[in-house]
Amino acid sequence: MSIWSRIAQALNALASGEGLAALFETLRQEPERSVGFTIAVIALGAKMAKADGHVTRDEVAAFRRVFTIPKGEEASAAKVFDLARQDVAGFDAYARKIRAMFKPSDRDVMIDLMEGLFHIAVADQQFHPAEEAYLRSVAQIFGLDEACFRSLRARHVQDDPYAVLGVDPSASDADIRKAWRTAVKAAHPDVMIARGVPPEAVKLAEERLRALNTAWEQIAKARA
Repeated sequence: MSIWSRIAQALNALASGEGLAALFETLRQEPERSVGFTIAVIALGAKMAKADGHVTRDEVAAFRRVFTIPKGEEASAAKVFDLARQDVAGFDAYARKIRAMFKPSDRDVMIDLMEGLFHIAVADQQFHPAEEAYLRSVAQIFGLDEACFRSLRARHVQDDPYAVLGVDPSASDADIRKAWRTAVKAAHPDVMIARGVPPEAVKLAEERLRALNTAWEQIAKARA
C-alpha cells in the first residue's frame, strides 16, 4: 500500500468535523511515522503558504518536487493541504502537535521536516520576510537552535558555505572536514528513511547532499 493510500485511510478515519491536528496524536509509532512526516510537511507547508499573503502556483507545485505523487493519488495530498489551510488552529498548534509525535532525541527528524518547509518556501524563487519569521518560529517549537536554523537557511537562501556546514570560518580544516562528514552521513537517503522520511521524499536527501558537498568543495578550494 502506498503512503498516499495510507494517508487517505487516516483522513477517512477523522470524525465528522474533526480537525487535521487530531491525526498527529495517532501517528507516533512505526510504521506510521512516515505517514505523520508527510502529513506534517504538507500541513505546515499549507500554513506557511499563507504567511506571505498568497499561495503561488510554484509553492503548490513544490509539494510535487518534495514528494513523488503517483498519478491518481493527488487527491490525498490536496485534501491534507486544504484541511490545514482551512483549519482555524494556528501553525504553532500544529507545530507543537507534530513535535509531540517524535521523541526528544529525534532532532534529525525535526531538521528533515524543516528541510521540506524551506524547499517549499523558496520554490517561487523568493524568500519573504514573513516566511522566514514563520520558519524561525517553527524551528524554535521543534527545539532547533539558531545555529541549526542558520545552516538550514544557508542551504536554501544564501551562499555561505561555512553556514551550510554549521561551522565558524575560523574553524580548523580538521573540524570543518568532521562537520562535513557528519552532515553527509545524516543526510544519506537510507539514514533519512530509517528516521521516518518516506521514500517518496528522498529528493530532500539528494538536495541536502548536493548543498553539503558544494559547500565543502568551496571551502576546500578557498583554503587550498
